[in-house]
Amino acid sequence: MRDFIGIGVGPFNLGLACLTDAVDELDGVFLEARDELAWHPGMMLDDATLQVPFLADLVTMADPSSRWSFLCYLKETGNLYPFYIRESFYPLRREYDEYCRWAAEQLESVRFGQAVTRVDHDGSSYVVTTSTGEQYRGRRLVLGVGTKPRVPEALQGMGIHSADYLLHKHELQRLGSITIVGSGQSAAEIYRDLLQESPDHGYRLTWLTRSPRFFPMEYAKLTLEMTSPEYTSYFHDLPSTTRERLGREQRSLYKGISADLVDEIFDLHYRLRVQGDGPHTTLVTSTTVTGATRDPAGDGAYELACHHDETGEDFTLRSEGLVLATGYAAEVPSFLDPVRDRIRWDDRGRFDVARDYTVDHGNREIFVQNAEEHTHGLAAPDLGMGAYRNSVIIAALTGREVYPVEKQIAVQSFGVPR
Repeated sequence: MRDFIGIGVGPFNLGLACLTDAVDELDGVFLEARDELAWHPGMMLDDATLQVPFLADLVTMADPSSRWSFLCYLKETGNLYPFYIRESFYPLRREYDEYCRWAAEQLESVRFGQAVTRVDHDGSSYVVTTSTGEQYRGRRLVLGVGTKPRVPEALQGMGIHSADYLLHKHELQRLGSITIVGSGQSAAEIYRDLLQESPDHGYRLTWLTRSPRFFPMEYAKLTLEMTSPEYTSYFHDLPSTTRERLGREQRSLYKGISADLVDEIFDLHYRLRVQGDGPHTTLVTSTTVTGATRDPAGDGAYELACHHDETGEDFTLRSEGLVLATGYAAEVPSFLDPVRDRIRWDDRGRFDVARDYTVDHGNREIFVQNAEEHTHGLAAPDLGMGAYRNSVIIAALTGREVYPVEKQIAVQSFGVPR
């Protein structure tokens, strides 16, 4: 029987696999449904970069000396000096994906092609069954199954989600018009990608967002302190109604667009205008899509019912292509059904996550990764806080701080000062 079983191998559980690889007293295994690691393959645009520095890799913020760091990957692949000369803290997204593959393929604890179908508890341990018929037994679980594409009710069954953009890009470019719905980084990256190639294809491009403007992500240093242990603890202790309100208000702090990309889009518009190739595009803010229909018997175009939130006007937009950059949401996997009674739930059917990322009634058996945004705030999906969360989980698994867990790093106080 193993000490723990990790379910899902995205960056967060992969980071846990790296950090526990050096802990002799822990015996864990990580199960991944896919045959290989692929981090957002539908958005692997050539020039896209991470929105966090390379220090937010799998391990460095917990163990800067780890053999699984991004810098070690660069050294081993012969890219350390080119990265140094490039003088940018922000790796290419494709580069980060290759780094994660490099780590996953070398870790003996990672098992690919093992889709979990059921989790039971036999009285002494968790029994995890996979699609291959194999069973794994462990005292504890670490759930890192990731998030799923989110589609608003009004657009269910319509268009393609940004998660699958590159799979459909050439198909989209054969159409006469394309509409992108969304307000974050993915929407902006897809818009830029399609805009810069629009002169070669001649399609008309529309970008709709509910936001009152195209918000750049706030990167002021005191704001970045909100991804800190102190703020996470402060947020966790707030009433749930307050957390829900703050979650809505803070979205622009971590779901906005990088300021550089906003400027690039404007500069691209200007260049196309000077070249005489534009603008064949419309950007519309403060707009909610309230419904959508499609007539497959005709040209297959979408009819989008829209409402302008500031003027109060309703209007209709017709588009042959539709891309939904509407984000992702955590879901509770059905394989947990047999052990639901061992898990704490909030009044909305979500994990009731304790400060140490446990969700079981005893606060010592089941941990979650990136399923706690509603309880821990904007740090939950942040790659830079993944190593911190894993340090907390490892401390709970071993009963000691294998990797020092920071308690106080911010210069500001959250809540009433003591």
